[in-house]
Amino acid sequence: MNISRWLYQTALSRPDTPAIRSGTDLHASYGDFAQRSAAMGRYLADTLNVARGERVALFVQNCPEYLEIVHAVLWIGAIIVPINPKLHPREAAWIIGNAEAKVAITETGKVFPEAGDLHNQCIELSVHDSDLKKAVDSAPPMTPPVDSAADDVAWLFYTSGTTGRPKGVMATHRNLVAMSLAYAIDVDAVSAQDNALYAAPMSHGAGLYHFPIIRAGGCHIVPQSGGFDPDEIAGLARKLDNLVFFAAPTMVKRLIAHAADTGYDGTGIKTIIYGGGPMYLADIDEALDRFGPRFAQIYGQGESPMTITALPRDLVADTTHPDASARRASVGFAQACVQVRIVDDGMRELPAGEVGEIVVAGDTVMKGYWRNAEATAEVIADGWLRTGDLGTMDANGFVTLTDRSRDVIISGGSNIYPREVEETLLAHDAVFEASVIGMPSTDWGEEVVAFVVLRDGTHCDMAELDTWCRSRMASFKKPKRYYFVQDLPKNSYGKVLKTSLRERAELLLEEKQRA
Repeated sequence: MNISRWLYQTALSRPDTPAIRSGTDLHASYGDFAQRSAAMGRYLADTLNVARGERVALFVQNCPEYLEIVHAVLWIGAIIVPINPKLHPREAAWIIGNAEAKVAITETGKVFPEAGDLHNQCIELSVHDSDLKKAVDSAPPMTPPVDSAADDVAWLFYTSGTTGRPKGVMATHRNLVAMSLAYAIDVDAVSAQDNALYAAPMSHGAGLYHFPIIRAGGCHIVPQSGGFDPDEIAGLARKLDNLVFFAAPTMVKRLIAHAADTGYDGTGIKTIIYGGGPMYLADIDEALDRFGPRFAQIYGQGESPMTITALPRDLVADTTHPDASARRASVGFAQACVQVRIVDDGMRELPAGEVGEIVVAGDTVMKGYWRNAEATAEVIADGWLRTGDLGTMDANGFVTLTDRSRDVIISGGSNIYPREVEETLLAHDAVFEASVIGMPSTDWGEEVVAFVVLRDGTHCDMAELDTWCRSRMASFKKPKRYYFVQDLPKNSYGKVLKTSLRERAELLLEEKQRA
């Protein structure tokens, strides 16, 4: 089934119910929402010749039109390709090309002005395009979404891999339905009174969570700032009530710091769902002290979107169980639609308490990577998704992350892959070797630190490398610190010892703080 039928049904049963707000201002009722999506879909199909199964990329900041376009694409049986708006246009263009998108919808319609920026068949269109708006204003009566098979791809999400190049995760209509049902059962009971706030990028997990809210007839709130602003969130919570939103742990920490400064106690917030990075026990304990039992935790990946484990609000807040602290430090237990195991390198299940790789199977596991059978075969074994994350499971099914088998850096809830940054640095003429690690950061969870070896006879400083990286990748990926060294520590096989680099970075930072 086409998951956009949820929007169609809600529009038929609750046409006048508020559906989308910009801040507190009403943007669309459910009747308006569905009618606009259907009309935009017709324009994409009839005027721009987007056919069933073709891709439409969406490279825009959070805005009220975002969800309308997502459902316009799904309405006609096409595939939405949401792209992180923080990416550099060069990075976004690569994704658009790899997906062979028929249309790229951007802020201005002029993000890719140079010939050859996009492949020849791709049309760039502004999210505010006048012809698109005319199509909405002059649309005939709404027709239902086209039928789709459960295994048809709906959402093509690009997530970086260890090679540094993004891979397209094919999420099907079945995946999205299963994820949505698990959300309602395991994460947060959904109701028509919910006000779902999008303070994190709608291109990622926060956007995926709009599906169950649509089914329940809740309202979608796009903050007028378009992002995360603690003072704005507190104001919206007080005015609208029943605010529900996804936040990376660093965002939770910033919100709690704001609360400490202003005396805000969480009034108007129903649920904060946190995930996407490590939440330290001290931080969630402080959050509970400030806001009370308003928190639920999830653990997932793009390859099993938002759906591996969950820790419900009552268990996050529990202080009476003998293992309460350990449970709060865990990522919870398997969500209702999946199985989770801890396995060794041979995919053999390990006893409780032993560290191994976390694997997951169920209706949320991706169809595979877009046109990349080799990469798909590396991570899916007999239906089980190998997450690449290491952890333990206790006798009661609670999973605790211990490490990441890949050297992914999580900064502000966004994944940063060292090899991508290293390759950018190595493209500079003066750089002979480079190795990138993640180091703890009070503000961002982790920050990117680069160790650089320059070629003999060359000169380059931090400012030059900073400018170089900024011109070639998203700003959040570039290193926050650069250390110029004579050589990199390596083992006998020539592999860089990143553990040694982390130790060196700690010493260098301590020396700087003492100076």
